[in-house]
Amino acid sequence: MSTADAKSDYRPAGAAYYLSRQQRARIKQLSRSWVWRLELPTWALISVIYTGWFACVIYWQQLGSVIGSVFLILFSTWYMSLQHELIHGHPTRWRRVNQLFGTLPLAVWYPYGLYRDSHIQHHRDEDLTHPEKDPEGYYYTAEQWRYFPSVFKSIVRISNTFIGRLVLGPALDIIDTIRSATRAFITGDRPAIIMWLIHLGLLSLLLHWMSSHGISTIFAILVIAYPALSLTKVRSFFEHRAAQDSAARSTLNEAAWPWRLLFLNLNYHLVHHDLPALPWYGLRQIYLENRVQYQHRSGYFVVNGYTQWFEAFAFTALAIEIHPFYDSENKTSISKRQHDKIDSGDSPTQTPSQIAR
Repeated sequence: MSTADAKSDYRPAGAAYYLSRQQRARIKQLSRSWVWRLELPTWALISVIYTGWFACVIYWQQLGSVIGSVFLILFSTWYMSLQHELIHGHPTRWRRVNQLFGTLPLAVWYPYGLYRDSHIQHHRDEDLTHPEKDPEGYYYTAEQWRYFPSVFKSIVRISNTFIGRLVLGPALDIIDTIRSATRAFITGDRPAIIMWLIHLGLLSLLLHWMSSHGISTIFAILVIAYPALSLTKVRSFFEHRAAQDSAARSTLNEAAWPWRLLFLNLNYHLVHHDLPALPWYGLRQIYLENRVQYQHRSGYFVVNGYTQWFEAFAFTALAIEIHPFYDSENKTSISKRQHDKIDSGDSPTQTPSQIAR
């Protein structure tokens, strides 16, 4: 797919956006290498994560609860990053095979299939941050916000701080997940029910096996699984913002290598949204080769590591409440307003400092 004109950045979820024909040729060249063709980094990743996670449980008594918990939290977080990679077609071209590597509930919370379906919907870039269409968004419509009780508004504002997101963010996700599961059983959503039954069955077996090695179910959920989910909130804290230009809605975070490895380079989030099929080990390389172009394309939504977010928003809330480009009363959508801007030749974006005010 050739994309010389940034104003036509409307494509199906999963379709690629290349900066130029040269970039497309470069990625094609890289994909011909034996490392990329065989997906060796991803196979190695699968081996390390599974071996490490199960070894931590098997040798729990020798490791001790503190060291064992730290390693299990990291492996569980890493596993969630792996699940994301599996969703995007790695390491094989067969969806069912990839699903086998992501179905085991090592991270407890979500059925792989439901996460996959929700995340693919999130990749419709014209709907990014849309309060009613983006399943991974944090914005609300004015109508929704008007009827929220004051206590819930306070919770939202607290969760829009960096510390609040780490502490409350997982709980809010878990509540939404329970509501989604309950709704599926009440409405008789057969595919979702099957996913949940498989997930809960495997989770019961896994927790029983962990208990036999000295890790109680309560400990596994509260001390391992919850902090692991909390760690993922570091990456997603300010991953997307409301902006007229859809490309300017995804951040570029130049994080240090431990974070890049844990999150499989998803800190280069605009590159991932532009090229969702690009494997994790190619994201940094493609970003660095086109760094100036990507920063310009993002509207300079560029961050110098996650420490920057912590310093700026540890106890200060992001301005993420009512979506600024969506009128819930007349249902004017983001995409329509953006098309209007494109037609007029105007496509302004917000800087990180603007959205923080």
